[in-house]
Amino acid sequence: MRELTIALAQTAPVLNDNEENLRRIAAFIQRVCSEQPTRLIVFPELAVSGYECGLNFTRLAERVTGHAVSFLAGKAAEFGVYIVFGMPIKERVESILFNAAIVIGPDGEVLGDYRKLHLRGEERLAFRPGYRLPLFETEFGPLGVMIGWDLAFPEVARSLTLDGAELIVICAAWEAAHMEEWRAYTVARACENAVYIAAANRVGEEPSYSFGGESALIGPQGQVHTALDEAVEGYAVATVDLDEVRHVREEQQIIQCRQPAAYRALVRKY
Repeated sequence: MRELTIALAQTAPVLNDNEENLRRIAAFIQRVCSEQPTRLIVFPELAVSGYECGLNFTRLAERVTGHAVSFLAGKAAEFGVYIVFGMPIKERVESILFNAAIVIGPDGEVLGDYRKLHLRGEERLAFRPGYRLPLFETEFGPLGVMIGWDLAFPEVARSLTLDGAELIVICAAWEAAHMEEWRAYTVARACENAVYIAAANRVGEEPSYSFGGESALIGPQGQVHTALDEAVEGYAVATVDLDEVRHVREEQQIIQCRQPAAYRALVRKY
């Protein structure tokens, strides 16, 4: 058995206040690890800054080597836990921003960042889309990461699966008005790829948005291992066996029975 204990942190970031949000994330890490031995904690999309920041993203974005990542890397090392969290990042050119998720290992090492591919609505005014789907090497195997609306595009989870992911984490800021889509997509992505989906969605209100929570850990046959039903701050935790992915794939042949030669339309632009 390859057991892994995963916690989903369902937080309500304070808009435009990195320092307060870092304090809250650190408090969540301490709370989770003191109450339940945990190896991986997943936080929502833009957990460091809030979502509807507009022009403030230019001020709030940091380089991956900056203060926010360094601070949380220290917390990861202190508690010996992997953490994945969302924040705005920038390149050397100050105006080039990305909606990103950072992956940090239990020794405090920054394993890398994933930059959201599918930007929605006003996100396109602030950020550039990412251009690759990296896997992050961990002690429990390759880890895939998606952010928010990436969940609606089956190509993302399938690409990560074909590259070797058995667990895909999702950092999200999914609106309360679209929670039926959220529930359908998380289960579908898990079942169609026979992977674990660990989806952390934020809660709270911002000027134009209300976020729906319902963070959930879904197994490779669509089973819900743990979930937060209410749109309130909190966390959910469960231990899963990653060997279950291999067993389900061998039984169902969901990956082996693909017919890639028939799928050429998938890579057409329109």
